[in-house]
Formats: sequence, structure tokens, C-alpha cells
Amino acid sequence: MSRPFPLNSLGLTHQFMAAHVEEGAFCIDATAGRGRDTAFLCRLVGERGRVLALDIQPEAVASTDALLQQEGLRDRAEVVLACHSRLGEYAAPATVDGIMFNFGWLPGGDHTAFSQPETSIAALDCALTRLRVGGVMTLCIYYGRDNGTAERDAILAWLSTVDNRRYTVIRADFTNRTGDVPIPVFIIREQ
Repeated sequence: MSRPFPLNSLGLTHQFMAAHVEEGAFCIDATAGRGRDTAFLCRLVGERGRVLALDIQPEAVASTDALLQQEGLRDRAEVVLACHSRLGEYAAPATVDGIMFNFGWLPGGDHTAFSQPETSIAALDCALTRLRVGGVMTLCIYYGRDNGTAERDAILAWLSTVDNRRYTVIRADFTNRTGDVPIPVFIIREQ
């Protein structure tokens, strides 16, 4: 039996998004990276939807633009060179159907350049306010190597402060895997 999504953190976040985002939606890839999540979201929202992608590294923005162009999805996305903590400048409150975050470093890039706890927490605070009721958010928390565990620890602490009357927060752990296994998190805005 072939699985449509791999059984890893990224595959689980894609599966979650696919189950909740419909054609015509507005989504944000808050950490564009190489553009794979941006392209994935563009396919989910279809021709009537739109995707905003942010990244602080010019290399990531160029890579995302190139992938979208190659896959014929460029007209569905706006790719912006900006820190994820600035996503509120590009999306009004309660207007976003889905938001994806990958915390850590640029795949295949400079591992000494990575997201930081201060801007990541600011981005998450803002992202919660941008979700519409029924909107969803995913986080893949990559840690270890050069960026250590400070960001992971800050995000995990932040998760416990999210208002449980308005949001459901689910954290998944790969209990039987060893090493610095990325942590997937799923958030749903209930009201």
C-alpha cells in the first residue's frame, strides 16, 4: 500500500493541511525555505486561492520563486523577503485558512543561519490572530546541530500558554525514534 504522505513530521503536517484547507483558501507559508510547502499550499488552494510566503533569506526567496515558476504555480503566490514575525503586515486578522511554519535552518543552506526564539514567538503570537475560526496552523520544529534547543524550548513553552478556549493544540512525538527528531505541532482555531 502506497502512502500519500511520508510518516515524518513534514508528511504529517502536509496531511493535516490537506484535510483542512479547501480550494479558494488563503494560506501562509511563514518560513518559505526551498518553496516546497509554498508549492504544496498553492496546489491545495487551487486557482481561486492565494498563498503568501515569507522568508528572511534572499536565497530562500529565490529558490521558492524558481520552484513556483517551474511548477506553473507562480500566479497563486506572493513571495516576500521578510521575517516571519512581520506576517501581520501582509494578512489582516481572522482572514487566513492555514499557516505553515518550519523552524530551524534552510534545507541545504547555511546551517549557521536559522530562526530565533524571539522572532519565532512573535510570529506565532501574530499568526494565531490571523487565523479565521476553523483555520489551522502547523509547526515543524527542527532543532539540534548549530541552532541547539533554545528555539525548540521557547516554542514548546509558548504552546502551553495558548488559550485553550479558542485553540486546540496537538503536539506529536516520535517516541521510538532517536536523535533530534523534528516535532510536529497542529493548531486549530475553534472560536
